[in-house]
Formats: sequence, C-alpha cells, structure tokens
Amino acid sequence: MDTSVFGTMESEVRSYSRAWPTVFTTGHGAVLRDEDGRSWIDFFAGAGALNYGHNPPALKAALLEYLGGDGVTHGLDMHTAAKRAFLERLRDLVLVPRGMDHRVQFPGPGGTNAVEAALKLARKVTGRHTVAYFERGFHGMTLGALAVTANPVKRAGAGVPLPHTVPLPYDDPADDDERAVRRLARSLDTAAEAGPPAAVVVETVQGEGGVNPARPAWLRALAAWARDHGTLLVVDDIQMGCGRTGPFFSFEDAGIVPDIVCLSKSISGYGTPMALTLIRPQYDIWKPGEHNGTFRGYNPAFVTAARALELFWSDGAMEARTRALGQRVGDALADTARRHGLPAPRGRGLAWGLPFDRPGQARAVCDAAYRGGLLVETAGPNDEVAKVLPPLTVPDGQLERGLAILDEAVASVAGARSLAA
Repeated sequence: MDTSVFGTMESEVRSYSRAWPTVFTTGHGAVLRDEDGRSWIDFFAGAGALNYGHNPPALKAALLEYLGGDGVTHGLDMHTAAKRAFLERLRDLVLVPRGMDHRVQFPGPGGTNAVEAALKLARKVTGRHTVAYFERGFHGMTLGALAVTANPVKRAGAGVPLPHTVPLPYDDPADDDERAVRRLARSLDTAAEAGPPAAVVVETVQGEGGVNPARPAWLRALAAWARDHGTLLVVDDIQMGCGRTGPFFSFEDAGIVPDIVCLSKSISGYGTPMALTLIRPQYDIWKPGEHNGTFRGYNPAFVTAARALELFWSDGAMEARTRALGQRVGDALADTARRHGLPAPRGRGLAWGLPFDRPGQARAVCDAAYRGGLLVETAGPNDEVAKVLPPLTVPDGQLERGLAILDEAVASVAGARSLAA
C-alpha cells in the first residue's frame, strides 16, 4: 500500500488520516474497506455527514438517474427542478409537521457557511454586534464561526483577534434543573450588562466539545431569555440534526423553535456538500445577493436530500429506531464504563461519548479500536472522549460487533494502564 504521495504533497493540516493510516476505497452502509481488502465498521460516519451510511442504494439510484439524464449540477441560486423537489419535501415532511414556517437560505456548501450567514443576519436584524456562545462549543473554522467556537487551539489558528463575541458556561449535569436555570440566567444577565447580544448560538448536544447534552429545561430557559431580550436564538444543528438524536431536529424534545437553525452534514443524505440556514420569515431581511457563494446550489445534493426525506422522514419509523438503538448503545457503554472504572457515558439518540479521566487514554482506545476493525474518533477540549456516531441505519449485527470491538479496545488500554500503575 503506497501512501507516500499523501505525505509529500498534502498539507500538514491533515488529521483523520494520521489516526487511520490506510487508503480507503469503498464504503457501503456502515462498513469501509481499504485497497488491501481490510474492512472497518464505521462509528464515525463522516463526522455526522453520513447518517444514512455510505452509498445508500435508493439515494445512489436517484443520483445516478439524475446525472445520467444530464440534470443540472451547478446552478448557483437559479430555479431548478431538483431544488423545487427538495424544497417541497422539506416543507411537507419536515417543517409543516413541526409547525415551522422558516425560510430556507442556501449559504454555501458547508456548515461553517450556514453559521456565517446566521451571525451576519442576526447582527443585521438587531443592529447589535456581540454574539454569545458556549464553552466547549464548536461552530466552524471560518473567522465568524471560529469566533463563536470555544476551542483555544482552533481559535489560535485564526491569527487575528476574534472580537464581538462572549463565552458562557454550558449546562452542567451536576446541577439540578432549578440550579441550572438560575446559573444560566445569571451568566446571560452578566453578558448583557453592556447590552443584550444580537444572538446566542448553541448546540443542544455539543459534538466536537465532547458529546455534552443540554437538558430540556435549560434549553427552554435559554429560549425564553433570548425572546425577552430581543436576542435571536440560533441552534447549530449541523452535527446533531437530521435525526442524529432521534427527532429530525435535536431541539424538538425541548419544545422550542429557534429563530435560526443551521443545518449541513447529513442534510444531503449522501455526503454531498450542502448547507441550509433556516430563518423565521420576519427576520429574512437579506437584500438580493447580500450573502452568497458559488456552490450554494449543488443540485446533485438536492436530489439525494429530497430522496432521503422521502425515504426516512415520511413517518416516525426512523426516529423510533434511533431512540431504541440509542438506548442500546447507552446501556452498552455504561456497562463498559462500570467494568473499567470510567466516568459515565453521555449522549442522546445515536450520538454518544465515552469519557476518560487519564490524558491520552481516549486516543489510545480509538487507536486500539482501529486495529480491531472499528472507526471511532476522539472529541472534547483535550481529546478526552471517544465519540460514537454510527449511521442511523446501522444493522443490528454491525452495531453489536462495533460495540464489542470498542469494549475490547477499552479493556486493552485500561488493563495496560492498570498493570503499569
């Protein structure tokens, strides 16, 4: 297996390829294979971009049919049949059933583009400059999104100050509901002493920050404070939306409706680039072309996105299955944690984190899992969490096998540590 060209030509910024030093060639469902024929169960799922797995057959068929018929691929924001079909499915299968009348903006191909649009629009709507965000949150790598990202290493990569933002403490699971709400109110009031922020940006389950779920009461208190202070509530649902936590939107269980919702990753259904910024109609005050991008209308992504909504979101089956599988994953990880003296896992739906309290242990576990045939990655400010993100469509047998490999990896690392101690 020749990997030399990657080391000699690709930038040092590459990361995942360092943890998984092979050359992948094919993917199907929850399995990736390399050019030597070795296979891995995929509990990474494109960092949440492959909720329906690799190459879902029905979506692939729709895409191939569209391309075979010379369907428009690049359309900027022109009207196309593919865009119309997607918007109709999004309206009829997702927004209307949830009582949402949000306008749909196509800001560019990635999640960071959706966040940039949300920040700019919130400032335009309110006339305010400051945006509040939460510790351990992650929202993207372009300068605006990076300014509301908490990770200090990533922030340092900007090379310039990142002003007009203020960090807030995230929901602390050690607090009861009443104390959590009081703490949130105090931090928000303190941040607003010089004037309420234009927006507050939140992940209902922090993904890159270590899989930290916020409780429904905390989210409702945040939404109420924002409403009372004329601050737009922006939910970044880029990794946790599209069914990852069970319902289509991760905020549904809290009973809130954000002013702006950012989607990307799995919205295309196929791993093809696509992002959306969903906006309450009264805040859609953009002038034509005021925020745009060359690849904001990638029509092949509209085709697969529309088919994914038809296939997976025409009824409640996907949500019910994700919740059931999530319970199984949570129980399995809790058992692993108990047997090896680890902190309790945390998560929701099919997004789970297994935290470790020793430096380097999570990385060692993920490396051991890779050697055992499982792809799982670290998360958290210090890479102290093994993050479990299987496709929502993972077959039962592959889910159980993946969890067994992860348990074996934990045992090998925890056992080695115990012997060394």
